[in-house]
Order: sequence, then C-alpha cells, then structure tokens
Amino acid sequence: MLPAAASHEDHASVMPDAPADHPAQRGETFDAAVIGAGVVGCAVARRLTLEGAKVVVIEKASDILDGASKGNSGILHTGFDAPPDSLEQRCIAAGYREYLEIRERLNLPLLACGALVLAWNEEEEARLPALMAQARANGVDDVAALSRAEILALEPNLSPRVRAGFRVPREYVIDPWSAPTAYLRQALENGAACRRGCEVLGGAFDGEAWDLETGGGPLRARAVVNCAGLYGDIVDRRLLGEASFTIRPRKGQFVVFDKAAASLAEAIILPVPTAKTKGVVICRTSFGNLLVGPTAEDQDSRDDASTDGATLKMLRDKGIEMLPALAGMPVTATYAGLRPASEDKDYQVKARAAQRYVTVGGIRSTGLSSALGLAREVHRLLVSFGDSYTPPQEAAWPRAGVLTDYAERAWARPDNGGIVCHCELVTRREIEAALDGPLAARSLAGLKRRTRATMGRCQGFYCLGALSQITEGCFEEPLAEDEGDAG
Repeated sequence: MLPAAASHEDHASVMPDAPADHPAQRGETFDAAVIGAGVVGCAVARRLTLEGAKVVVIEKASDILDGASKGNSGILHTGFDAPPDSLEQRCIAAGYREYLEIRERLNLPLLACGALVLAWNEEEEARLPALMAQARANGVDDVAALSRAEILALEPNLSPRVRAGFRVPREYVIDPWSAPTAYLRQALENGAACRRGCEVLGGAFDGEAWDLETGGGPLRARAVVNCAGLYGDIVDRRLLGEASFTIRPRKGQFVVFDKAAASLAEAIILPVPTAKTKGVVICRTSFGNLLVGPTAEDQDSRDDASTDGATLKMLRDKGIEMLPALAGMPVTATYAGLRPASEDKDYQVKARAAQRYVTVGGIRSTGLSSALGLAREVHRLLVSFGDSYTPPQEAAWPRAGVLTDYAERAWARPDNGGIVCHCELVTRREIEAALDGPLAARSLAGLKRRTRATMGRCQGFYCLGALSQITEGCFEEPLAEDEGDAG
C-alpha cells in the first residue's frame, strides 16, 4: 500500500503512465520483480534469469538506462582504490572478472588501454605509496610506480608539470550502454519480462508474495529487488514505509572533445582520488572521442542533469592544463550524469528476509564495473531466503551490435541500408534494428544509446530529418519534443 503521506518529492517523480510492454497475465506470479532498468537492474535481471528465476523488470521511464546509468565515463575499473574488504570492492572485483568472461559471447567492446594515476603536486605525490598499497590489498598487484620521465615517455602529450604516478594496466574503456542493454536483452531472450513506462506506486507483502501497484497495472512477485538508483530510498519508503538511507544526488559534468583529440592520450589519465570523488579523468571513449570529467556537485534535485558554462570552462581548462594540445581541439558535446550517492560511502545493499525484499542502493560511479558482481550478491541473498531455481539447460547468448570505433562497424559492410548519421556512421539497418524487438527504443535518447545516431559533431543537425521519418510512430513523444541526452 502507499504510505499515508507522500512527500512533494514523491509526487515530483511520478511520470505519466505509458502502456506496458506486455500486459500482465491474470494470476501471473513472478519469482522476482526488479525495480529499475539501469545497469544494476539489467545485470540483476540477467543473473536471476540465468539462474532460472521468472523475472519482471519494472522501469518508470519510457526506456531503459534513463537515470543514473545514462551519464558516466565508461570505464571498467579494477577497484584498485575501493575501500579494502568493502562490499563495493568485492562487487567491483567480481563484476570486472565476469565482464571479461562474458564480453566476447555478448560481443561487448573492450579498449585495453590501462590507466595512469598521476600526481600533479607534492601533496598528491606523497599519497601515491599508500594508494599503491591499497591497490595490492585489493588484489590489483600489477600496479607499477612511474617517474616523471617514464610517464612522459608513455604519454608525450602530457604537461611536464606532472610529478610522478603509477600504472594500473588492467583498467579498460567500455561502452556504458551496450553492456547493460545486452544484459537485459539476454534476460529477455531467456524468459524475463520488462515493463517500461511503469512506475511502482506502492505495494504490500502478504506473507508469501508482493502485490505491486504500478502505472502499468498490478503485478505479483514472490520477491522484490529495489534497483531504483536515484529513487531507491523513495521506492523503499513506498513499499516498506521507511528507508535506511537517503539518496544525495551528485552531479558530474563532462566535456567531450572531437575524435581527433583521442590521439592525444593512450591511457586513462586518473587523478589521485579524494575521499569524495575519483576526480577529473581524461580518457578516450569507446566511440573514438576524448572526454574530460566528471565534477562532483552535491545537489537536491534527482533529475536536474543540466550543465553550466562556467563549470564546463573549468573542465576544459583543467583538461588543457594536463594535456596542453587539447587547446586546439573542438568540443563535440557536453553532458552531465547524476550519481545516486548517499550519506554512507559503501553500497547500501540491505536484505529483509521476512519481507523477501532486497535493496541495492547508493551505487555511485563504480556501478558500471560492479553491476555483474552486485547481481551475484542479490542472487546469493535470494537463495538465503530459501529460494531455489532451475537454470535453463541452454541459455541464449544474443550478440550486441558493434558501436565502438575500435572495431569494424556496420557501415563498412554491404546491405546496410545506407548511412543516416554521417558523423557517427550509423546505418539505416542499425536504426531499424534498434526500433524492433522486445527492447525497441522508445525515445530519441534510447535510440542514441543503442546506435549513436545524432551524437557526433553536428549533434543531429543533418540527420534529425531522416530520423523523424524512420522513427515515425515508434516513439511515445514526437521526435522534436524529445530532450534526449548528449554525449
């Protein structure tokens, strides 16, 4: 049932109802309802489905990856700087390991570039030995100290102001959207269901299962897994009447430089992290650009991902300070993401066995790396409730489309239908494929994340007309009214 008095914030988060992807069958009971289709929710749905559970994913937005997961730096972290023995560190290690195990079967990209953690002043340099010791304590034992000369030999475009650093060879760049989309697609092809435009409004546990009230109609599930990201505490309050943590949104703004800038840096350039943030990173993207960011700005709003000129200028200047040749490079795009931070530094994973309920909250910037590990943790907790499933004898392994600039793309092959977005070389066949199937894009933003259309240098100036024709009747909002996202 709904709490007696919903807050103003609760009301502000309610979106207009949209048709469910698949109407619930009368009397249908799922083994688990996963609330939230961000990277964590998609990974949890995949893991539980592969273990044999009957899963439904519930997402309030019209498309998946529309919250915290739509804006991050796209790095697969080793967890070298995570708090030792923390849940975050364990889940990053497990998630990192599983991504490497499954990526070829799901056709997910991996840019093996490594990372350099660099000190730019005396104070940062003094912290390097402790950070390297922390990395080794976390099992990342191949870190290697570098002198200024060794750093500049590896990255000759860096400012000679750099003082010292160390290398983390196994940090990688990945596609932040193909991976979670592939996780959920694999879940769907192995029997899971997904309801988009379907906000959870309330619910009650009757001792055996949850009856959920949603914008898409009632749903019944024997267990609930709350992966609602920026709204995780609100969902807990709606279903449990209380929350053990409070989401404190942390905005991160990014500047994306033109593809020509990608040749200026081989490795991921990391700062010495602080207690609050990993700091401003310089790295190539899977799509051939180079980005600088993020900031770490605490705010009250859970959906204000706006950027501002002064902060973007600061980021550009900071990038140029570390990589002077960036001064001659044009900026392609800017964007901001919101991390679901909380008052606690570690992840907030809470299991309530009596109510068959798991909260997966407070997953900040490392969520992309830890998602598969968190999914295994959720499965372990559900098993601890007494649940048991029978895995499918032969699971389906759908392959993701290739969007990275570091592999052969569809445009280079025949019968591609022609190129629609010339900046990002997106073909008509790729767009049509993204508009088809059980996980079809429902918005321009969703189409961008599946194809890269409009995300290049012209930001859609030349291809939006063609896209409006191809997508006619596919989106719930007219194309011109869709705000989309940048990046």
